[in-house]
Amino acid sequence: MRTLLDRLPAILYVADVGVGGRWHYISSGATDILGFTPAEWTDDPGLWARQVHPDDRERVFGREDELVEPSVPDEYRFLHRDGRTVWVRDEAALVSDEQGRMRWHGVMSDVTKRKLAEAELERRAEQQAAVARLGKRALEGAEVGVLMHDALTAAAQILGVDSGAVLERTIDRAAPVVRAGLGTHLLTGLQGAVTGEIEGRDGAWGVISLAAAAEPRFADADADFVQALANILADALQQRASEDDIRYQALHDPLTGLPNRVLFMDRLGHALSRRGADVAVVLLDIDNFKLVNDSLGHGAGDELLMEIAPRLQGALRPGDTIARLGGDEFVVLLEQIPDESAAARVAERMVAVFELPFELSAGEHFAKASLGIALASDSDRLPANLVRDADAAMYQAKSRGRGRFEVFDRAMRLRTVARLSLENDLRRALERGELRIAYQPIVSLHDRSIVSVEALLRWQHPERGLVRPDEFIPVAEESGLIDPIGRWVLEAACMQAAEWHAARPDARPVGISVNLSMRQLTQRDLEATVAAALTLTGIEPSSVCLEITESVLLEEPASVSETIRRVARLGVRFVLDDFGTGYSSLAYLTKLPIDGLKVDRSFVDALGSDQRSTAITTAIVRMAQALSVDVIAEGVETERQLVALKELQCELAQGFLLHHPLPAQAISELLAAAAGGPADDARAQLRASVAATPAAGL
Repeated sequence: MRTLLDRLPAILYVADVGVGGRWHYISSGATDILGFTPAEWTDDPGLWARQVHPDDRERVFGREDELVEPSVPDEYRFLHRDGRTVWVRDEAALVSDEQGRMRWHGVMSDVTKRKLAEAELERRAEQQAAVARLGKRALEGAEVGVLMHDALTAAAQILGVDSGAVLERTIDRAAPVVRAGLGTHLLTGLQGAVTGEIEGRDGAWGVISLAAAAEPRFADADADFVQALANILADALQQRASEDDIRYQALHDPLTGLPNRVLFMDRLGHALSRRGADVAVVLLDIDNFKLVNDSLGHGAGDELLMEIAPRLQGALRPGDTIARLGGDEFVVLLEQIPDESAAARVAERMVAVFELPFELSAGEHFAKASLGIALASDSDRLPANLVRDADAAMYQAKSRGRGRFEVFDRAMRLRTVARLSLENDLRRALERGELRIAYQPIVSLHDRSIVSVEALLRWQHPERGLVRPDEFIPVAEESGLIDPIGRWVLEAACMQAAEWHAARPDARPVGISVNLSMRQLTQRDLEATVAAALTLTGIEPSSVCLEITESVLLEEPASVSETIRRVARLGVRFVLDDFGTGYSSLAYLTKLPIDGLKVDRSFVDALGSDQRSTAITTAIVRMAQALSVDVIAEGVETERQLVALKELQCELAQGFLLHHPLPAQAISELLAAAAGGPADDARAQLRASVAATPAAGL
């Protein structure tokens, strides 16, 4: 039996109760597991107490002293003879001998491998939890510096290290820079370092390194743990860098690198929020910048803007902020600007930077700029208002010759307020039914019959009375109100033309002319708008004429030309208004589907009295006839002009001499009278009843 027991891979024993109790028997497994012979155990009652691991003694000895019932299994650590730690599972029972004395009869099993495996699993779980916590904090947006410190702290606690650091490698430094540290030595003279590479977007950024003062104690899994922490730091660095890039891009102009509108308005708001701060804004717009894009290309325009930006920066004072608002507009925030003269001195330097040519890939280019200055007042410290005032002053500079600056004053403010009030009223005019359409006939000079009518917009303001078109239409175009108003005019005019045709089904349909603004022509949905009006009203497309001025063709020649071609495919006709006042009329007649042209009133007015104007008008009529293009003479106001047009064999005319702009009902009566016979009396009666109104359209 003894031989059998000695061969068991365990320690069997019989011992007295108590810490210093005698060991009566212990198997030879004690030698294999703990390094002590059975004789040493039985000869030295205190050996057991001395070899229990110091960290477990209080718990194990306390159990021994307080025990009153048979023990439950316990696991604790022993110190092997060679100093290493051995985990044992002690399963013992109290047994009474022949004399009634209680003794331990037990078995100790070596569970070191299991305990180490469990500890390793626990350690890995703790490491995984630490990585997860760090990752969660990174996702929540914690500062990178805080994440570095947390990573070092977690690694130190789990790995039991003495020191550590996050080091950044830099190209211009021989030694790495410590971005976060733990411990007093910061790796100096330490052993057993374990590291993790922190990779940046453009290569290696740095390293996280942990070390212990004692001998190396790191396993491969520990290196994986540290690398996982390093990966989170790398992701956080890249994320923050990406966020910084996004933030920069959101607040800066990608072309010039200057602050954009958002950042500028934020800085302006902060400047104006400081009590007593002297603040001014300078708004700059490049004169005729569009011609650069149209003639040299958008690439040249971008080059010019990139050349202008640093020049303007060089003209400013330290601390001034320059931004690009968009397009060819720049804006400058001037702080600590005591008065108008100080702001004017800065503006003068800004104007002066345009005196020298700009070197573009296409060659030298001279540019000019118009500037507007607005100084903040104590009563108005709103950023938007200050920029608005500078904008008004800039437009004043353009109207006075360009290449100069103007300072916003009270008169400009009054005009700005009046314009804003007009815009606000115009926004409600359509829904309130204040807009009207007057129709001016276009007649045949052969028999004075009405061939078509031009729809002219009128605004009957409830307080202002009749507002002139040249007062509110520019406001509508600048504010974007021209889009809904233009759709309404087109639909209403087509609807009216359809009613006239329904009333005279056997007569030739009366054409309807509607003016298009530059903004309408540049809208992508113009084709859909016209098609919707045709479908809604059922009007014949060929009876609809869309009038455009040559000036709009100069603004966006490529896109506008394509829009005209698409819309013309619907069957509607196009007429070029104010013909002869532009620069490229002949090219438009050959390249675009133009069905007619209107001779500008300035030429018609001089017919018969000015030889040059008469010659130009004659050439226009002859050319149009050769191209089979209709010619309409507008602004006919005298018999002399009418006679001259007939002599030129101009077929169509429009003007006060023939008809004033009339309400739709008056046109209906004219058409009805014409259908019944001579209508001279009816025309005379109608002309007498309608107040003369300048002919102007959208």
